Amino acid sequence: MIRSSFPGRHPATRPRRLRSAGWIRAITAESRLIPADLIQAMILREDDAEAGPVPAMPGIRRHSVDEAVEAARRARDLGLPALALFPHTSQEQRDAGASAAFDPDNLMARAARAIKAAVPGIGLIGDVALDPYTDHGHDGVLAGGEILNDETVPLLCRQALVLAEAGFDVLAPSDMMDGRVGAIRGALDAEGFTDRMILSYAVKYASRFYGPYRDAIGSRGVLQGDKRTYQMDPANAEEGLREVALDLAEGADMVMVKPGLPYLDMVTRVKQAFGVPTVAFQVSGEYAMLAQAAEAGAFDFQAAGLEALACFRRAGADAVISYYADRAAQWLAEERR
Repeated sequence: MIRSSFPGRHPATRPRRLRSAGWIRAITAESRLIPADLIQAMILREDDAEAGPVPAMPGIRRHSVDEAVEAARRARDLGLPALALFPHTSQEQRDAGASAAFDPDNLMARAARAIKAAVPGIGLIGDVALDPYTDHGHDGVLAGGEILNDETVPLLCRQALVLAEAGFDVLAPSDMMDGRVGAIRGALDAEGFTDRMILSYAVKYASRFYGPYRDAIGSRGVLQGDKRTYQMDPANAEEGLREVALDLAEGADMVMVKPGLPYLDMVTRVKQAFGVPTVAFQVSGEYAMLAQAAEAGAFDFQAAGLEALACFRRAGADAVISYYADRAAQWLAEERR
């Protein structure tokens, strides 16, 4: 908002004076981007699974557990505070009941234990959702073409407990089932995990920008139908604020807006309305657009990538989950030299 009492006019007032050199732009910057604002998104793979690049995401590959440990060390050394982990799951590991999600020795659990043993100070955010493990690609129990909300919630609680036991600091339910935040909070507390945080995917839209991620976790071609009965309509904003209010009432410690750049208005509205820690997810499709445009010569990836991340901070995001957080942290360090 432009204040009516703002003094001066041209030529006495010249806004360009405050843009005339790097040092004055630094002094007058209204928001800043530092490595501590960034969370590295990482796709895990089994040791014998394909290690090649993720389709449509140039420069992104899946990590074995050993590789994830090394990536965690690098993230720590770059000043990144946390990793958000997601599993690639083969078709053989998937079934209608998502049974692999409840295996205490599944890929996510093994990776968490290994990372915490090697890099104990880094935060780990665990995705709580069934879609990487179901043979139908949905985030919940599927029956007669319908996703059953109340039957899914207890399964999410079981999955959250597996992740908490493995060492995840933050449980991040991304499924969009009603009531799951309160149920997960109750399950965690009942088992003594009162210190574990919940980052709710509170404002998660049924978006086309998730396409490359579904390739990354092995869900391409698996999903039956779409997720519009439980993820939000991209046309809606007030609904997102109601979702945030409900999740906070149920015990969420932090909330997320996903996708990111197409929904910066929601980042701002959530932060202004609730004043709680607000995370934005720069999703796979956003990364793909930046990386592929840079490969085509449209712009420099470093410059455009840092600009995009800075926009999240300007909009009000306290942290950004990104697939190139490690590279961004390196670029920021180089800029300071």
